Amino acid sequence: MSIFAGFLHYCKPYRTLFYADMVCAVLVSVIDLVFPQVLNYLTKILLVQQTERFIDIIGYVGAGMMTLYIIRYVCQYYITTWGHVMGARMESDMRQDLFDHLQRLSFSYYDKNNTGEMMSKLVADLFDISELAHHGPENIFISCLKLLGSFILLMMINVPMTLILFTIAISMTVFSYYQNKRMKVIFMENRKRIATVNALAQDSLAGIRVIKSFANEKIEQEKFRRGNEAFLDSKESVYKIMGSFHAGNGLLEGLLYVVVLVSGGYFIAKGQLAATDLAVYALYIAIFINPLDVLINFTEQFQKGYAGFKRFAEVLATKPEIVDREGARTLAKVQGHIEYQDVSFAYDGSNAVLNQVSFSVDAGKTIALVGPSGGGKTTICSLLPRFYDVTAGSILLDGQDIRDVTLASLRNAIGIVQQDVYLFAGSIRDNIAYGRPDATQDEIVAAAQRANIHEFIVGLEEGYDTYVGERGVRLSGGQKQRIAIARVFLKNPPVLILDEATSALDNESERHIQASLEELAKNRTTIIIAHRLSTIRHADQIIVINDGQIQECGDHQELLTQNGLYAKYYNMQFDGLEITE
Repeated sequence: MSIFAGFLHYCKPYRTLFYADMVCAVLVSVIDLVFPQVLNYLTKILLVQQTERFIDIIGYVGAGMMTLYIIRYVCQYYITTWGHVMGARMESDMRQDLFDHLQRLSFSYYDKNNTGEMMSKLVADLFDISELAHHGPENIFISCLKLLGSFILLMMINVPMTLILFTIAISMTVFSYYQNKRMKVIFMENRKRIATVNALAQDSLAGIRVIKSFANEKIEQEKFRRGNEAFLDSKESVYKIMGSFHAGNGLLEGLLYVVVLVSGGYFIAKGQLAATDLAVYALYIAIFINPLDVLINFTEQFQKGYAGFKRFAEVLATKPEIVDREGARTLAKVQGHIEYQDVSFAYDGSNAVLNQVSFSVDAGKTIALVGPSGGGKTTICSLLPRFYDVTAGSILLDGQDIRDVTLASLRNAIGIVQQDVYLFAGSIRDNIAYGRPDATQDEIVAAAQRANIHEFIVGLEEGYDTYVGERGVRLSGGQKQRIAIARVFLKNPPVLILDEATSALDNESERHIQASLEELAKNRTTIIIAHRLSTIRHADQIIVINDGQIQECGDHQELLTQNGLYAKYYNMQFDGLEITE
């Protein structure tokens, strides 16, 4: 998306505001050009000694000029107020589009990009774009009108002087063009550096508890210092270029006045220019230079907005890897029969994480995945809701390839409780209701009771309205886990994925939750990832995953009889040694 096309797209809903802004800009420009002409007219009346006529008309002229300046006040108010409102609305639309697009992007995008950088694009970049969207058309339009109007009027006063000024103005334009090319590169680099600073800050603040637990504050301070100094270096480069840019243009502007003084004196001496015309000419020089200053200063704003818009457009141009196929069907009346057929998977061309994995789970049955860390257990589960797509093979749900059904209906049919629980910064009620936003209070309470968290909640001073803090920081790990489980109870899906769902619980809580999970799993297809083998002995089938392949398969007793990897792990845990995932 080009800047021009992008601005047209986001300006379109506010074209009435935009057109009114341009009309006001025309009026302001015309009124600014009128004053020197009025002064020139009055001066010529005085020179021909029409004193009485001057006295007769000066009141009307004053009233007329006052009326024009009142109109100018109204127009300037509109430009400053509603012009900025238009820019703010465009910024809001862009931010919403960017956020919506980020929500559509696949997990692979978030695997590669930092949250702090995304926040920078959502906030800082879009602010500069909105300033450009407002001031860009307005500044260019007003400045071009003033330049053209003042140039024509200057030509009417004295052609040779104006042609000399025009030559200097062309020199300023050429100088600005080449400086602008240098600023374009440095402003883009500046955007990247501030995004890095945001990323460092976000990463450190989110991990502050880990930092303090290792007493590594100085390490984080040093990391931030390096990023901050890199950003400072970038800013210094910007200001050095801006310094030469503004100073150079200031020198050329000064040359304009010198030329007016020298050439004006020369033409007056030659009798080719009246002294009064030189005074009016000087007034128009100020009007001529002002839009040049605006355009010169606008260059910095343009480069900031351009750099921000380019980064914005790059994100919008990123296509989600996981999308609905054309003609995708909506899943209905899901029974829960799952089949993995020769499934292989690799992350972005890296070594295969899964290699021709095949198994099936009958509807309503429970399957457990066990094995060493990095073996591919979580990847198997991530492929079912299409967080990633298989590299080869296929996954069927009720006989349908999951790539042939809509993402929304597929994911609505699957409930997930992960090892790393995420709670949103809101109330306990909001976090449980996330499983089904239209749930009633009674349904939320019932879900909490089944997850064995209701008694704890009602014991809090604010009950279900208790604020959990960022990422649920005000709750213990077990409490967060049980709230996450309550979310799934509320969602009530036909397929469950429990990824270490009880790993953060103490033994007593685990017994309660295990009973709740077993109840929830009744008549539902359930896939469990667990390293506490005592929690999966009831599974209808246990699959041992090692190095991306199925190494063993059977129920608890069958696997113990095989005396393989599962038996080894079970005996180690039975001896009191916990396996680390």
